[in-house]
Amino acid sequence: MMIRFRTITESIYAILSIALFFLLFITPSSLAISDTSSQTQTNTAPKIPVLTIKGAIGPAISDYLTTEMAIANRNDAPLIIIIIDTPGGLVSSLRDINQAILNSQVPIACLVHPAGARAASAGTYILYACHIAAMAQATTLGAATPVSIGGSPKGAPQDKDNNKASSPSAMEKKILNDSIAYIRSLAQLRSRNEEWAELAVKEAATLTAQEALEKNVINLISNSTADLIKQLDGWEVDINQNPHRLELSKAKLTPIQPDWRNQFIATITNPNIAYILMLIGVYGLILEFYSPGIGVAGVTGAIALVIAMYAFQMLPVNYAGLLLLLLGIGLMIAEAMMPSFGIFGIGGVIAFALGSVFLIDTKNADFQISLPVIAAFTCVSAGFAIFCLGYLWRSRHNKVVSGQEAIVGAEATVLEDFIDEGFVLLDGERWAAKSDSPLQKNQLVKVEQVDNLTLILGRAIDNKLAPNSSPNKNIEAEGEK
Repeated sequence: MMIRFRTITESIYAILSIALFFLLFITPSSLAISDTSSQTQTNTAPKIPVLTIKGAIGPAISDYLTTEMAIANRNDAPLIIIIIDTPGGLVSSLRDINQAILNSQVPIACLVHPAGARAASAGTYILYACHIAAMAQATTLGAATPVSIGGSPKGAPQDKDNNKASSPSAMEKKILNDSIAYIRSLAQLRSRNEEWAELAVKEAATLTAQEALEKNVINLISNSTADLIKQLDGWEVDINQNPHRLELSKAKLTPIQPDWRNQFIATITNPNIAYILMLIGVYGLILEFYSPGIGVAGVTGAIALVIAMYAFQMLPVNYAGLLLLLLGIGLMIAEAMMPSFGIFGIGGVIAFALGSVFLIDTKNADFQISLPVIAAFTCVSAGFAIFCLGYLWRSRHNKVVSGQEAIVGAEATVLEDFIDEGFVLLDGERWAAKSDSPLQKNQLVKVEQVDNLTLILGRAIDNKLAPNSSPNKNIEAEGEK
């Protein structure tokens, strides 16, 4: 029964793991083919790489942009175009992107496109960092206030007179002032509006494309990349304080899509995927240690855990949350091994849920673990630890009732007197046996070893006969005859 349960558990675990890895690899591999074909052009005209920021800015977009900008610099591209449509993202990823922009020897033009797109929060910083900033009609930028200090968190003290949140803490002021100084430095470098840049951070100010052009926040308005190239032909920009004239009349636009590596990073750095991978890794290793088998759970768990750790080092992980999560798993396992009337189990579930909520240290909704995912895996984890592992733990301590382990040490009954070799009865079965000492009929003897289908017997148990047997049984039978 235990072997069957173990096999079913490993099979379900393997199917879930294979499905997740299929999700991780199928999209990247298919995109790699299209990406390769798009870059096999043979013309000799200068190529302008067109990169795209779509959605929240995270480690995957950061890796994609910095890698492609480095390639463009090595190839001496005449210009790099970055199309922006983002609600914002992680500060660490933003800093990496802007550092690559500021150190680029190739001029970079940012275009907020298409109509309806926005360059909010982190997108505003990137727009200010680019050598040339452009926007399409019906697009917006701004609202660059750091999320952690924007608004009043639940439970924050309120001013009784005007019902506003009380003044920010010292740490919030430091974050705000650092953000203001950062965007002002970018505005000074690109000779753009410093005052509005400060308002975008301090008061979450926003602008339309036309307003941004009038206030010297952007350089021009363009509704397409082709139109942008026409307007920029002959444009003069400063590259590390040296004037540089753009010659773009013969250049051709080359859209660069994220390759399989970027897609893989984007998938695993999704906080929900990284969270699931970590739990698969932890439970896979626990299952393998509890009941060693053919290694499917152990190998799969180790791979999933390594990938999860790689993803978490790119995300803003709260280590207190991670410790709470691991503590919760430990308490639920303790409940399975040493039932405590629910104290360990309930405490483990609470610690696991709180640790999952606190695991990702950001208030950006795009990089938080989904609450339904946390609720589902809290229930699954509690069931797995308390019932599945509890069953395996109890099964390991059950008395062995079959197999060679059950035969060694058992008591067998001698069927006929013999010296050296004979036959015994064990659990209703007749076995060939060997013994170094003479044995008599109906004596009980312990089995010391099993040699193929022959039992190796020890000495007879002193003065102990098989039940319902008597040394005078044969004599009595002869008297009756």
